[in-house]
Amino acid sequence: MTDRILSCIEVQQATGLSRSTIYRMIERGDFPRPQKLGLRAIGWRESAISDWMEGSRNGG
Repeated sequence: MTDRILSCIEVQQATGLSRSTIYRMIERGDFPRPQKLGLRAIGWRESAISDWMEGSRNGG
């Protein structure tokens, strides 16, 4: 199974969080860090976002 890389917009749509909230949560350590894809590109592993969402649903 391939682990897709999600853009910030895709992460926003999946989580319902705004871009600024996502980055604020990353700084606090409450959200998965993105992977660096290039000089000016980042993305999140779909599995990391899914795991985070599952943990949030279960009160983790």
